[in-house]
Amino acid sequence: MPLTDDGRIDLGAAEEMLTDEHRVVAFAHVSNVLGSILDAKQAAEMAHDKGALLLLDGCQAVPRLPVDVAAIGADFYAFSAHKLYGPTGIGCLWARSELLNALPPWQGGGAMIDSVSFERTTFADPPARFEAGTPHIVGAIGLHAAVNWVEKLGLDAIHAHECALVTETRAALSSIPGVTLYGPEDSAGIVSFNVDGVHPHDTATILDDAGVAVRAGHHCAQPLMRWLGVEATARASFAAHSDSSDIEALVRGIEEVKRIFG
Repeated sequence: MPLTDDGRIDLGAAEEMLTDEHRVVAFAHVSNVLGSILDAKQAAEMAHDKGALLLLDGCQAVPRLPVDVAAIGADFYAFSAHKLYGPTGIGCLWARSELLNALPPWQGGGAMIDSVSFERTTFADPPARFEAGTPHIVGAIGLHAAVNWVEKLGLDAIHAHECALVTETRAALSSIPGVTLYGPEDSAGIVSFNVDGVHPHDTATILDDAGVAVRAGHHCAQPLMRWLGVEATARASFAAHSDSSDIEALVRGIEEVKRIFG
């Protein structure tokens, strides 16, 4: 799908590309590179108008935005726990009940069987039929604790806090000559950037030495890198516990990058 000039999914162009032959439309609810927020409800209406199902990747959305899957009109919604301050190795897939009831299991094992004979096998009702074998018990408990923590803080408060940090960061980095910013001004908790003439991996290494952790690379989004006209970017991601001191450290680190590379 093409993007708008400020790095959002161009749903108008996407609608023209879809045909009645498409069965599933998949989008990121929030871009993990640019922080741009999808108009998810419009995306659902667009997909359904073509008779397709909508799958949303909510990894970057659920830690910072209130998500109402019914109000959006999504058919499937997925996210991973570790993006929600939880443990690694576990995630969630929500789907409309009628879709789950129609889907066959993808993996066999304990606890997903209803009955077995040499003639016939039947499976448990959802969601059990999709959770074969011993579950990731510790991971589920950790995810539950993370959800409780986020709900106690309030997603509206987290989003407002991160948006304020993004605004402050973009203003600070825009004032540094030779720094290029990507994505919309109102990105959700994410600021991707490059320092002219410096590979993002070098930028990240120097920032790491300065005690600032950023992600550098193509962020599992190489087509987007090509659209941006770069091989990679550095990405600063904010969280509920971030504050202005993190921005100050980032700015000092970038100044050190520029000093080292002249």
